[in-house]
Amino acid sequence: MTAMTTVVGDHNRPLGAPLDSREDPQLLRGRATYVADIELPRMAHMAILGSDRAHARILGIDTKAAEQLPGVLKVATAADFQDVMPLPCIWIPGGVESHFPPHPYGLPGARPVLTGDTVRHVGDPIAVVVAETPKQAHAALRAITVEYEPLPVVTRADHALEEGAPQLHEAVPGNLNAYWTCGDRERTDRAIAEAEVVVELDLVNQRTINSPIEPRGAVGEYDAATGEYTLHASTQGPHNHRFLLSALVLGIPFNKLRVVAPTVGGSFGTKGYLYPDMALVLKLAKALGRPVKWVDTRTGLMNSTVQGRDHRQHVTLAGTRDGRITAVRCTSHANLGAYPSTIGPGVATALMGRSITGMYDVDAAFCEVYAAFTNTVPLGAQRGSGRAEAAFLMERLVDRYAAEIGQDPAAVRRKNLVPAEKFPYDNGLGWTYDSGSYQENFDKALALAGYADMPARKAEARTRGRRLGVGLATYVAICGVGPSTRMSQEGMLGGTWESANIRVHPTGEVTVTVGSASTGQSHGTVFAQVAADVLGIDPELVQVYEGDTLKAPYGQGTYGSRSFSMAGPSVALTAGKVKEKMRRAGAALLQLPEDQVVYEGGRVFERANPENGKAFADLAMACWYGWNLPPEIEPAIDETTHFDPPGFNYPFGTHVAVVEVDELTGETEVVAYTAVDDAGNIGNPKIVEGQIEGSILHGLGQALMEAAVYDDEGVLISSDLRSYALPRAADAPFFALDKTVTPTPHNVLGAKGAGEIATVPPAAAVVNAVVDALSDLGVTHIDMPLTPEKVWRRLRGEAQ
Repeated sequence: MTAMTTVVGDHNRPLGAPLDSREDPQLLRGRATYVADIELPRMAHMAILGSDRAHARILGIDTKAAEQLPGVLKVATAADFQDVMPLPCIWIPGGVESHFPPHPYGLPGARPVLTGDTVRHVGDPIAVVVAETPKQAHAALRAITVEYEPLPVVTRADHALEEGAPQLHEAVPGNLNAYWTCGDRERTDRAIAEAEVVVELDLVNQRTINSPIEPRGAVGEYDAATGEYTLHASTQGPHNHRFLLSALVLGIPFNKLRVVAPTVGGSFGTKGYLYPDMALVLKLAKALGRPVKWVDTRTGLMNSTVQGRDHRQHVTLAGTRDGRITAVRCTSHANLGAYPSTIGPGVATALMGRSITGMYDVDAAFCEVYAAFTNTVPLGAQRGSGRAEAAFLMERLVDRYAAEIGQDPAAVRRKNLVPAEKFPYDNGLGWTYDSGSYQENFDKALALAGYADMPARKAEARTRGRRLGVGLATYVAICGVGPSTRMSQEGMLGGTWESANIRVHPTGEVTVTVGSASTGQSHGTVFAQVAADVLGIDPELVQVYEGDTLKAPYGQGTYGSRSFSMAGPSVALTAGKVKEKMRRAGAALLQLPEDQVVYEGGRVFERANPENGKAFADLAMACWYGWNLPPEIEPAIDETTHFDPPGFNYPFGTHVAVVEVDELTGETEVVAYTAVDDAGNIGNPKIVEGQIEGSILHGLGQALMEAAVYDDEGVLISSDLRSYALPRAADAPFFALDKTVTPTPHNVLGAKGAGEIATVPPAAAVVNAVVDALSDLGVTHIDMPLTPEKVWRRLRGEAQ
């Protein structure tokens, strides 16, 4: 497959033009419909009682007082849901022995919808109340009493694997879900033993909490006349959730469940997972004969929605004295939390481990991951998941190596970038990079950042009592999750293809429906641009629909920066089918041989006489009537494509952070940030620029302030926005953004992922910059988040 022959980025055409997002007005004016906005006749409201203990046996639950309160319709515990199967895990680390809680179908069981015997993290759901109003439901929760027998708690993955550690699941000996490896252990160990220079670091990639603007929510409906269920949920993958809930959780026919995703207020990976509330509202809606609604609170989200990162790593880099990297090794303890989330084990292993060499041409690499269960909220994806952790360890190692051999960090990086002639490039860990212009990208970023001027800027900052530091970070981020066969080899239980349908209406308007589902990426704008570009029509004629399994073709959803590079090509290929049918129909209407007519600019016309043609709307009406069409051309225009790519795509980039550290307070300010990213051909640069800025700020949050903090009893003490710091607009630095364009050969748009890629390098860039600012004090590393107190203590010579 080759890249699209049209030029993406010609602003005289729809695709590549910086059009305003058509979704923004309703979002900004408060006119969008979220799950919390859904109101149905006779709708009841559900509240969930989560455990206040991190690890304990349940000796008894007394619900009598709650059942007597005004408005209460039902109080239910695990005993009421014996026919509901545990939520399954569908990404098992490939090629290794894995241990999971059991599932009736022999699948990896993740978690029960309600826990009846042992709670394993604070927030573990143990009972539900359904009442007439949300206030009545929450009041009834407070009337439920639970008798516990406390059990010992463990919150760190490395501690969970120690002899004598508290055990979470009988079926998981020693709390070890999987020991997973990639790369060549023997070759890597030999290269390290023979190296001229070896540097090592112990890194903590701390646990962080996904904080979309909209917490999760679900509304369940049941139609007794048809036996059909409808779930309205803030989900990234309505089709996947339909399949998993019907076949593997509820045990109902697939065609009896409809899943609808209304407007979704952000996700960052959290809303692609199965959660207990989805099954609970459906079962309770059937039991009560009325719709049931649940909307989470912010504190509830922090204690129940999947969290991100959480690796403790020992990493090693070997190289020559003149700056050539010869080997990289990583040993990581990954914290899966109390249960394996829907795809958590795959996030903790393959996405991180296979990515550790980044943009560098390294002869030998090896990664081993110990994925363990602990008494914390289950682990899942967070924007840039796996790839961000990999980039952090590699970029910290490169800076440490450069300091060890006395070379400039930029010079070391430049010497080790994968050269253009080596693409497609096998990184030795399981990824084959599709295309790249790493040298061009790197040099462009340094020039844009004014890297050569940094010594003078450092001297000037010192006159103001501030220490200026500059940090570099490069990255490669696997995106466009697919092809399906390759993902099955990684342990994914399911397909990863995507789809699109296009209908041309008799009056010339076009409807595009896609299997993907937006969580705020402006799909309705960009997919309209794709269809309009191929068809040669105004994007205003194109309407995009998604997020409803009853109306949209099957698709796998939005995750892994795959929307434009998976659903986008599906739309383009489908529009190509429409275009070809219209061309053939036009030839019949013009009474010309097919080889004598062309389709261009939304018209079909005679090649030798362009004035002799048919406009798009005329062709649409002619196909609707079906008059004068040859027998081999069916009436109407309704085409569908299911696209499974031949390989992943690999966007990349170089980021440069400039920080100033206040010598009196230890406060770190990011004063400038340069990012040059390469996402291949871009569909709408205005939308991608917004995604990049948001992604960078997300990464800066982890570097400087974000941390999920658990105490010794397993209580999350950073459980609201007063105790969990998030970056605000005032924390955003000046962004200098640019791009290089290296199309992928793996889809017709030449598009690579973009939505989360800029989250991958910022943490490394900022930590490198702060260490650079403090390097004359002998500081070689500081664990994230770099809070003012932590930096202030290092300024005064205190150990980490």
